[in-house]
Amino acid sequence: MNHTFAIRTWLLACLAIPGLAFVGVRTTQHRNSAAFRSMASGSDDSGDKKVLVMVNGMPGPMATAAAEACLRKGLKLSPIAMTGPDIEPGASIHVLDMVTEKSSKVNLIRSDEIEELEAGIAGLKEACDLLVAIDYTHPSAVNGNAKFYVKHGIPFVMGTTGGDREALMETVASHNCVIAPNMGKQIVAMQAALEYLAKEYPAAFTGYKLQVTESHQITKADTSGTAKAVVDSLKELNAEKDYSYDDIKMIRDEKAALDFRVPKDALNGHAFHRYTLTSADGSVEFALEHNVAGRTIYAEGTADACQFLIGKLLENDSPPKVYSMVDVLEAGALE
Repeated sequence: MNHTFAIRTWLLACLAIPGLAFVGVRTTQHRNSAAFRSMASGSDDSGDKKVLVMVNGMPGPMATAAAEACLRKGLKLSPIAMTGPDIEPGASIHVLDMVTEKSSKVNLIRSDEIEELEAGIAGLKEACDLLVAIDYTHPSAVNGNAKFYVKHGIPFVMGTTGGDREALMETVASHNCVIAPNMGKQIVAMQAALEYLAKEYPAAFTGYKLQVTESHQITKADTSGTAKAVVDSLKELNAEKDYSYDDIKMIRDEKAALDFRVPKDALNGHAFHRYTLTSADGSVEFALEHNVAGRTIYAEGTADACQFLIGKLLENDSPPKVYSMVDVLEAGALE
């Protein structure tokens, strides 16, 4: 049997079997490619075009929240997605948006199962007009995943932070994607305002000492990308060139997080940030905070970014470009 056809058959069979989340079933049952295309395809808000969104990183909570937001906004999820090598082979997840009660079963293929993954993607591309990926994986996978998307011609939205960001931008220089350290639209607007201030009034806070503390759930492995971006602007404002990302204080401990005013019920999903600029004599302090409990703000922004990218791709005359969330914001594509 052709390997690609075998994978498509397995995917279709898994989709046809009801089951609980994270339960996958392999089968040798034969289905033709037309049947797979029928199940994987479907029209959405993009008109007659059949668009599928592959949300990679599930069953991780951020990727899952993004998948739910996609369903909420009328996007159709791909029946397969890439997951980490630590997930049990043959696993699947039932994505359910509690607001609209829309749901979708997604079979998870591990990133180290390259042949299966490539075969599945080949089948998806036959089944739809456009395949777009959302990436919420592990910081260590950022650069490898970007190369994978470029190699297979998959436009993507990346909310995963970490990795070698300079190498990342080189990899995607001629590829359609949205890359942002933060997908929350209000936070994006705040960052844009700070960038403007840094450009228009550089060194306005010369002599002020910069201190940054950020708290996230224990499972977040790297320093917040948002904190890094804000630090870049604040360094321009206070001309403190010696301050580095290593100086950002990371809280990944529940007790310390509670002391930082994180609600107990948000310990498993939060982003609390505080930035201070203090005068040399200590008589003046400017403080900036943005505190988020839960993941909804990021999930909604991710789905918005995905819709924005789909719109750009369906224009057909748009050259490949690396977009930011500011581009999404300026286009009025944030709902």
